[in-house]
Amino acid sequence: MSVLLQISDTHFGTEQPHVVEALVTLAAQQRPDVVVLSGDITQRARPAQFRAARAFVDRLGSPVLAIPGNHNIALFDLWARLTRPYARYAAAFGAELEPVHTSQDLLIVGVNTTRAWRHKNGEVSAAQIDRVAKLLTAASPRQLRVVVVHQPAAVTQARDRPNLLRGHGVAKRVWSAAGADLVMGGHIHLPYTRALNGLARRLWVVQAGTAISSRIRREAPNSVNLVRWGQAVGGGGAQAQNRPDAGDCCFIERWDFAGRDLGFVRTAVTPVQPERT
Repeated sequence: MSVLLQISDTHFGTEQPHVVEALVTLAAQQRPDVVVLSGDITQRARPAQFRAARAFVDRLGSPVLAIPGNHNIALFDLWARLTRPYARYAAAFGAELEPVHTSQDLLIVGVNTTRAWRHKNGEVSAAQIDRVAKLLTAASPRQLRVVVVHQPAAVTQARDRPNLLRGHGVAKRVWSAAGADLVMGGHIHLPYTRALNGLARRLWVVQAGTAISSRIRREAPNSVNLVRWGQAVGGGGAQAQNRPDAGDCCFIERWDFAGRDLGFVRTAVTPVQPERT
């Protein structure tokens, strides 16, 4: 079984040290094969915030696929924003803004949905949609096919509609037809898993909350996602009964920070059966 840990919207500069330590502990316990950082890694794209974020990531002990979020471009330094918008991000996480992780079991494709001239809204271009589709089409049936964006590709509340990724409609149709299983995102600090029907094949939108920041929504604590793909395994502690038993399957687990336990606990499990032809 392969394990993916999705961490989003860490907003270093607003991080809570006790939640940081709890997340490091969770990663040590779960030993993910890959960590996905789905944007807004820092609060104001300051060098010290990026250094803190890099030091945190290095403690997780797993390969990392990271993409920038709108908070990772300097807001108040207009010269940097317009001339070298990703320089500080690249110094910490590398110059590749649309990384790809591939293994026997996983294909994860990062998409940079930020734009230097936008403060908050994100978009995906026709060229980006096509690039992702070509990678998905070349995937093997054994691979779980994951696309990572920052702004959400689908929302569950009317108040979040203005935050939808520009171009999401076309992207979902094309990526579904090309074989995508999951589209991961963040940005709105609200965790959920939503199945999208009416496409060429069913697609799941997997949203993560803010992992460690104090900037939580009233209805959602600090939260991360774990995705397990392959042969189901037993164990998992006191909450193992929440995970269905199955053979080859994908389980999307939501883990919330519980203050009384000073740690992350599994609060929801969504079994997903990717369609294969």
